[in-house]
Amino acid sequence: MKTSGRKLRLAKAALLIIDMISDFEFEDGAAVARAALPLARTIAKIRAVATARGAAVLFVNDNLGDWHSDFRQMLSRCRAEGCIGAAIIEALQPSASDYFVLKPTHAGFYGTPLDHLLDKLGVETLVITGISAHQCILFTANEAYLRQYKLVIPSDCVAAKTSRQKQFALEYFKSVLHADTRPSPRIDFRR
Repeated sequence: MKTSGRKLRLAKAALLIIDMISDFEFEDGAAVARAALPLARTIAKIRAVATARGAAVLFVNDNLGDWHSDFRQMLSRCRAEGCIGAAIIEALQPSASDYFVLKPTHAGFYGTPLDHLLDKLGVETLVITGISAHQCILFTANEAYLRQYKLVIPSDCVAAKTSRQKQFALEYFKSVLHADTRPSPRIDFRR
């Protein structure tokens, strides 16, 4: 299959980076941004491993309420000087080989082409990272579970405004969705 003249690169695993591209201009945005910056550095490390092992990298992001925007416009806006999200984008450095999906709600699959793209890529396992563990990660993980993807949600690659919210989500991921929540250095993309 061709997209914009480029072939899709098949991959059994995909790294989803959820809602890390943001201006953090929302209620409690500053608190979430404080959790997101160190998280971005950790995600950047697992991303390097995932890319080296041939996994697809997908930024699955809230459209920030801008229905006229595309991912590159949003990236430019959030990268601007003085934007809280600029340092996070700098740490993650989206590249031309990454895929981008804008979502209209908390959930990554609902109202997006994510499922179709993952199917075309041949993905069986999702490694889900990003913010917020108890909201957007949780809703996206639920949808993935219903679609029978194998789930890996590294405990050090998700964050929430509070540690209590994060712990709630991690316990849910393990007990309900049967997700592997081991820390990112222990994830083996070859399996």
